[in-house]
Amino acid sequence: MKKLLGLTLEQLREVASQVGLRPFAAKQMAAWLYKRGATEIDSMTDLPKQARQKLAALYTVGRELPLAEARSKDGTVKYVFSGAGGRDVEAVYIPDRERATLCVSSQAGCKMNCRFCMTGRGGFQGNLDAGSIINQILSIPESDTLTNIVFMGMGEPTDNLEAVMSAIEILTQEWGMAWSPRRITVSTIGKLDGLKELLDKTQVHIAISVHTPFAIEREKIMPVEKVYPLREVMQLLRNYDFAHQRRLSMEYTMFAGINDDSKHAEGLARVLRGTDARVNLIRFHRIPGFEGTPADRQTMESFRDELNSRGITATIRASRGEDIMAACGMLAGNKNKKSEE
Repeated sequence: MKKLLGLTLEQLREVASQVGLRPFAAKQMAAWLYKRGATEIDSMTDLPKQARQKLAALYTVGRELPLAEARSKDGTVKYVFSGAGGRDVEAVYIPDRERATLCVSSQAGCKMNCRFCMTGRGGFQGNLDAGSIINQILSIPESDTLTNIVFMGMGEPTDNLEAVMSAIEILTQEWGMAWSPRRITVSTIGKLDGLKELLDKTQVHIAISVHTPFAIEREKIMPVEKVYPLREVMQLLRNYDFAHQRRLSMEYTMFAGINDDSKHAEGLARVLRGTDARVNLIRFHRIPGFEGTPADRQTMESFRDELNSRGITATIRASRGEDIMAACGMLAGNKNKKSEE
């Protein structure tokens, strides 16, 4: 049965017509789905009973509670949801003083195959639809307290762009959840067509996975460099204004003896020249099958200080949820039991 969750206002107008309702009923349904948290069609009491019965014969709301959760000693919570292709997906709730961030997944697995990422090493199982993305946001206990959403969970958002764009529309439009786009960040490897569409059609913040400024090195750990070179990504980004409403960040995971010296800091500063990008330095979290080791704190601080001295704003991101496999690069999902039957 089809689900209503994840449908845009235009799509809900089509549903309204299908069950004999006038177009304005689409806004009523949207309010129930995205503002009032309806879990059953029969609770949409401002719709005629006969229309609700017709709706219920064709659709479900589509809300699903997490299948499981794991709680870190630092307050981070990892939630497991039904995914796609027999693979569950994970969303990570990160409380930090006045901020409460949810890291959401857009795919079950990932095609990008970044060598240092558990999601990529596990292969690709399928795309999530917009309803499954929005469900992660609405179906956790902390939903009402969230201040920020980051598309930094499992998957490459620009590889599932239609669903991600629908989810952003639902999050930001007045008929939906009415969030400011400045509360949303999309992290991407820089798939050029998808990145351009995100830049042209939304005002969300953008985070680019970089991890080394040198093409040959980047290709070894991020095969996507062959198809979407960082040089071309940066060329595209220079056409957009990041000084005012939206923010541009570079994600830089630090590996001991690989990308953590002065040569790399200088190279990164050169790559970022002419942009307003800031750099998030991320401690590598060990995963099976990848030989890299984390850079130590002193090295990360020296790298940060050198970037700052070159006019690049750089900060070290606090590592959260490592004890529950919820930190950057550690999300993998589990093959669910149903797929094994």
